[in-house]
Amino acid sequence: MSSRLFFLVGLAFGLLPAMTSAAERPVVVELFTSQGCSSCPPANAFLNEMTKQRPDVLPLAFHVTYWDRLGWKDPFSMESATSRQERYGRRFGDGSYTPEMVVNGTVGLVGSHREEVNAAIDRAKREQRTAADVSVSKVGENVMITVGSGAGDGKVLLIGFDREHVTKIGRGENGGRTLTEANVVRSIRQVADWSGKQVQISERLPDGQDVAVVIESSDGRIIGAAHLAGNSM
Repeated sequence: MSSRLFFLVGLAFGLLPAMTSAAERPVVVELFTSQGCSSCPPANAFLNEMTKQRPDVLPLAFHVTYWDRLGWKDPFSMESATSRQERYGRRFGDGSYTPEMVVNGTVGLVGSHREEVNAAIDRAKREQRTAADVSVSKVGENVMITVGSGAGDGKVLLIGFDREHVTKIGRGENGGRTLTEANVVRSIRQVADWSGKQVQISERLPDGQDVAVVIESSDGRIIGAAHLAGNSM
């Protein structure tokens, strides 16, 4: 049975799992980090705390590649993470550095500067614009995404991430340390364009234990987000 037919049958019989609504969506916080960077562990610890203490935040750790040649290859580094940070760096005019936290796609800050990051999150909660609600559900081996109607346009990004990894670092600036890292992004890809009309998307589950969906406007700001927790996977 095709995934689309399965979706229609499930809808008819009420078999679909509950959807995660983004009516009051979380603030998206992206940490650009590397296991090879000695100044990153405090920012990693800060993000780890967010995953446990801030249900109003969607924290995501993107491991970049440009530290990999400096003594330790981060097993979670991705070229897509490096490219994503480069785009932010061009927009913000500050290049790429670690650890950097980007809040809702609007501002980049040193990830270990807790007061500044918390202030940016609070400001984002007051000022953020949600162009459309996003809902996510799991049907078999697929993820079903619904983006509602609204004003604006953007890209629909499907992100897979792991809840936690513990890594013993063998070399480089963090050699000898054991790092605990949460919400480690394993994949990110664009799955649709959104132009203001409701759209439904069926995609294979991404790499990673959990799923997030983000709508990114043409200027790089986050205008919608939702999270399908791993216990629904």
